[in-house]
Amino acid sequence: MTLRSILPLFVGCLASTLVVAQTKRVMTIVDLIEVPQLRSPQLSPDGSQLLYTLSEADWKTNKRVSHIWRADVASGEAVPLTNGEKGESSPRWSPDGAHIAFIAERGDDEAAQIYLLRNRGGEAAALTEHETSVSSISWSPDGTHIYFVAADPKTAEEKKKDELKDDVFSFDEDYKQEHLFRITVALKTEERITSGDYSIRGYRLSRDGTKIAHHRTPTPLFDNSDEGEVWLMNADGGGAKQLTDNTVAEFGAELSPDGEWVLFRTDSNEVFDTYYNDNIFLVPATGGTHRMLLSEMPHEVQNAHWAESSAHIYFAANTGIRSELFSVDVASEALTQITRGDHALSGWQYAHALDKHVFGINERRNAGDVHWLPGDGSADPVKITHVYDYLDEQFELPRQEAVQWKGEDGAEVEGLLYYPLDYEAGQRYPLVVQTHGGPASSDKFGFGRWNNYVHVLAAKGYMVFKPNYRGSTGYGDEVLRDMVGHYFRQSHLDVMTGVDHLIAEGLVDGDRMAKMGWSGGGHMTNKIITHTGRFKAASSGAGAVNWISMYGQSDVRIYRTPWFGGTPWQEDAPIDLYWGHSPLKDIYKVTTPTLVLVGENDVRVPPPQSVELYRALRTNGVPTHLYMAPREPHGWRELRHELFKVNVELDWFDKYVLGKDYVWETAPGDAEDEAEKATEEP
Repeated sequence: MTLRSILPLFVGCLASTLVVAQTKRVMTIVDLIEVPQLRSPQLSPDGSQLLYTLSEADWKTNKRVSHIWRADVASGEAVPLTNGEKGESSPRWSPDGAHIAFIAERGDDEAAQIYLLRNRGGEAAALTEHETSVSSISWSPDGTHIYFVAADPKTAEEKKKDELKDDVFSFDEDYKQEHLFRITVALKTEERITSGDYSIRGYRLSRDGTKIAHHRTPTPLFDNSDEGEVWLMNADGGGAKQLTDNTVAEFGAELSPDGEWVLFRTDSNEVFDTYYNDNIFLVPATGGTHRMLLSEMPHEVQNAHWAESSAHIYFAANTGIRSELFSVDVASEALTQITRGDHALSGWQYAHALDKHVFGINERRNAGDVHWLPGDGSADPVKITHVYDYLDEQFELPRQEAVQWKGEDGAEVEGLLYYPLDYEAGQRYPLVVQTHGGPASSDKFGFGRWNNYVHVLAAKGYMVFKPNYRGSTGYGDEVLRDMVGHYFRQSHLDVMTGVDHLIAEGLVDGDRMAKMGWSGGGHMTNKIITHTGRFKAASSGAGAVNWISMYGQSDVRIYRTPWFGGTPWQEDAPIDLYWGHSPLKDIYKVTTPTLVLVGENDVRVPPPQSVELYRALRTNGVPTHLYMAPREPHGWRELRHELFKVNVELDWFDKYVLGKDYVWETAPGDAEDEAEKATEEP
């Protein structure tokens, strides 16, 4: 081609690029809340179609509603299959691909039921009429049955007492055990598979449909998960055999294709001491001594499945600021990394009959569109869905990069840094430090979610820093276990040395900084404000402030016992450790204006923790407010509550960090409604 012929093409492309760039805008809070949530990807048996759920914000009902979609794998064209008022979940292909089973509550249903829908179209029909809600559905390999888990129903006497309001209950003892059932699809007849004084807390059918690997716990309560064990039984419930006997919580039990081994995951070392990065364990299907794989691998195993044969296991792992797929040779323990990138993987499923993986790739420009990949990773991931293409097309998105620095003790620490949209080299910017929850977790590359609203902060000129402090997963057991025997040792120092690193690099204005976090990130916020007065504002979301009272208030204690080497109730209790690591002990030092937020129905970090913090701050004259969201659990779900959280934090940060007023963002339609009311007033 000649220069004359190339030049018009170049000019045309440049003009198109400029038009696109000019039409991009910054994200609002509402934009972030309205980003759909894509979940449950499922390849069809022939690999030509993909099922998934898409949860979208509905401001009229003030919640997200999930529906099932089907995409053509080759073209990516997608169509919605359901549109029930209350939504649908858990789509599962029948083995022949002719039907789709899913869970929904429709019409006169008093509990969620299994529905069947023909893949070629038509109306869905209820398959079950179970008295309690069903969950965890799986087709038998021959397509004759669907297995599910459901709680035992209330007795006639209990129902009568409910009617009479004679309903005083026994706290932590008012649960119903959860058991495994199956229904014959053709006849709609139910069969109970398990019964007894225990709960089924996860199961997987063998590939030939004859066996079920599963987990039995004494109750369905989360805090009793460490008392559960791995079992194997026949598909009809007979021949049940206990395979493990330990004091740790296990997950993901699955029988090998040759029927010789059961794999499972647990957060322990080889002798079942607790509080380690999750790893893969094997136990003989006939019972016997367990084997831990990859004892030297530093990563956290998040999910695992047997490969096409019993020679390999595929697994998804948290590697710190990324998550990736791996393969391990069972005999040699040779490890192969299958995916690579600045991303986090979500919803990973392995279709063994096709030897294909499907998973979402969550990265800076995309919140997790689904891709497929050959089992051995011999080709690049192929994108299927295009749910999130609009994000990069419509919005200015912040640059993000990995940062490393030295902790106070010289250890290397890692995290993520997000740049303001108007970033110019040589300029210093205000900083918001966000610490992740868990604390056994880590922040990773990805688009992000509404609750951290990095995109809005970047548009307002803030840098955002997410440090993977000591106690994070994916970096090896030494990093994770830095909290064992105490809590705040290096973790909060890692946060502050990271901040100092950014200041030394000339990126951050150390006089304009805010601190925020939720759950474990809230614990960290509470500690930071007692450790330093360098932050101009802080927000503590569902954070613990008093480890002694927290131990008894929360619904989970199994992680906190190893932190402090015992309970606060035992003889010679380590009370000094519990109190010594409680931010409340040093709350008198706090000068940082601090918001406190919590859900009214939070059982994980219950509201009394936030009340203790708020009352201490207020009594000591520190600017503060406590905002409690009605009906909300540990993670807020109602759209207007989410909008309030972001608005009130931005208002607080703008006031104390930037010294300016903030204009609150309204929910869609609210501004128009107010304007209409104003015109109607006399």
